[in-house]
Amino acid sequence: MFVQTNEHLNMKSDQVISPRVFFSSGHLNGEDVVYESKRLSELAGLFADRAAAEEMDGNLPVYEVYSWVPVPQGTEGGLFFGLTNLHPGLVGSEYFMTKGHFHAIENRGEYYWCIQGEGILLLMDKQRETRAERMFPGTLHYIPGYTAHRVVNTGSRTLRFGACWPSDAGYNYDPIAADGFSVRVRKVGKVPVLG
Repeated sequence: MFVQTNEHLNMKSDQVISPRVFFSSGHLNGEDVVYESKRLSELAGLFADRAAAEEMDGNLPVYEVYSWVPVPQGTEGGLFFGLTNLHPGLVGSEYFMTKGHFHAIENRGEYYWCIQGEGILLLMDKQRETRAERMFPGTLHYIPGYTAHRVVNTGSRTLRFGACWPSDAGYNYDPIAADGFSVRVRKVGKVPVLG
């Protein structure tokens, strides 16, 4: 049985530290937060309709990532925390999406959880078998090791999701840059279709 005593409540003010990172309004702010922005010109090659991508404003923001890296990259046993804001939009009939990647240490897993908006999480294994999970506020997604992952915004507002992954996982974008995912998500009529 747990008994709380006044002794536990009598902490000195110098024993309580302020948080290092603040999570609000779709941003992370504080120590060790790294910000990265991806514009359409950096992602144009991901979309099937490259001509449509080239006709669009290359400075158009597609997504932003805030990563809290409290330990050095490659630290075994550490964790990173991220927040991504993926904007709504289309290139031709294909929805805006993240680049997608495997982890450099392939057996490392990851969690995503949806905070705002609607989307699809694409999960592709090493044999290029792909499955999709709907994302909407409150959904939690486990990404196993040996699995490439990409998020697609199928809604009309910014898709905001959190992530937590091992600090030694790293990124391997090369297989996706070379061969893409085996499935694309397009708007057909008013709905997203995988194909």
